[in-house]
Amino acid sequence: MNPGKLFIQVLSRQRRFKIYHESVALFCAALLTSLGRGNRALSVAFIGARTMRALNRRYLEKNYVTDVLSFSYEGVIMEDRPFLGEILIAPEAAVNHATRYHACPERELRKLLVHGVLHLLGYDHETDRGQMKRLQARLLRRRFFMNSPVLADLKVNR
Repeated sequence: MNPGKLFIQVLSRQRRFKIYHESVALFCAALLTSLGRGNRALSVAFIGARTMRALNRRYLEKNYVTDVLSFSYEGVIMEDRPFLGEILIAPEAAVNHATRYHACPERELRKLLVHGVLHLLGYDHETDRGQMKRLQARLLRRRFFMNSPVLADLKVNR
């Protein structure tokens, strides 16, 4: 086992947006390293809005499309590393959210990755009195967040 090497699986199970798998993996690697979790495995999947709605309804009993879900797998080993879990992102929901709030869709996608990783690490913005929100804000100002390669082409593929 190489403790400094990360294993990050990136999948795209949607066809609307082009995802740059290597850039997503590098971004997540920089994020995990900055959090002192360099010896971790992680899975990130980009899924369609319909699938996200079904998963949100099934697991959280919320019948709407959300932009990100995280599923922790504590105690699981993948590629000889502790497996943090899975982050599911609906790029369509992220783009819609960014458009609604006049934000950059690429920045919104990065923010969702940070948010998902923090949830996998045990943070919960609904119960932690602002701790996750403060840490997320600090991470959003870091160099790796601002200067990483483009993660996706968030214009609609036709």
